[in-house]
Amino acid sequence: MNVTVEVVGEETSEVAVGDDGTYADLVRAVDLSPHEVTVLVDGRPVPEDQPVEADRVKVLRLIKGG
Repeated sequence: MNVTVEVVGEETSEVAVGDDGTYADLVRAVDLSPHEVTVLVDGRPVPEDQPVEADRVKVLRLIKGG
């Protein structure tokens, strides 16, 4: 399954994920840590260990270096 991953305020990427892929796998695929983001599906947060069921997600960074 291909999923569009939008990192809010940054970039949008297409990520291929297997049938058993989780939202944490999507986050890692865009070089972020699941500990520093929240994944949103239809504007609602989803658990990082939940299997991917959406074809478009938004990733909101909670921690940003400076």
